[in-house]
Amino acid sequence: MDQAESSPSPGQPEPGQPEPGQPARQEQPSPRPDGQAGQATPALRLEHPVVAGYDGSASSRNALAYAVGLSARLGRPLLIVYVCSSGVYCEPLTGQVVGVPRDADALERWLLAELDQVTGYTEVDVHVRTRRGSPARELAAAAEEFSADALVIGAPKHIWHRVAGSVSGWLARHARCPVIVVP
Repeated sequence: MDQAESSPSPGQPEPGQPEPGQPARQEQPSPRPDGQAGQATPALRLEHPVVAGYDGSASSRNALAYAVGLSARLGRPLLIVYVCSSGVYCEPLTGQVVGVPRDADALERWLLAELDQVTGYTEVDVHVRTRRGSPARELAAAAEEFSADALVIGAPKHIWHRVAGSVSGWLARHARCPVIVVP
C-alpha cells in the first residue's frame, strides 16, 4: 500500500520544521491589514507563551516582572503586548480625519528597554507585539491567538475602574486562559 505522504521517523522534525537546537524560521512578512504597504509584520509562531500586557504604569511594570519570572519557571516564551489607540483622529475645524503613524521599531526598542529596566538580563525568550484598539479585547485576542498559558496584567490604579469596570475585570470574565492581576 502506497502512502501519499511519508511521516518522519521518531525523533525527526516534521517537514518544514527546524532541526532541534536550531532557531525557528521566521515566516515571510504579511501585509498589514490597515493598508500600509511599506511596513509588514512577520508572522509569529509561539507555543503557549506567557502574555504580559504593558502600558508603562507602575502596576504594569510589576506585572511585567511577574510575567518574566512565570515565563522562566514554566519554560515558556514571553510575549509583551502593548495596545495603543487606533491613532485616527478628526481635526475639529476642518473635519479632516488624521491618522497618527507610530514608529513600530522605536516602540519595540522602548518596550525592550523597559523590560531591561524592570528585570535586567534574563534567559527568557522575549517577543514584543503592538496592537491597536481596545486594550481588553486586544489582549484577549493575543492570548487566544497564541494559546497563552497565562495572561499577566497590572491592577487598575483608579478607584472608579474598580467600580465602573476595568481591563482586568473584562479579561477575568472573557479571556480563555488564566488571568493574573498584579498590584
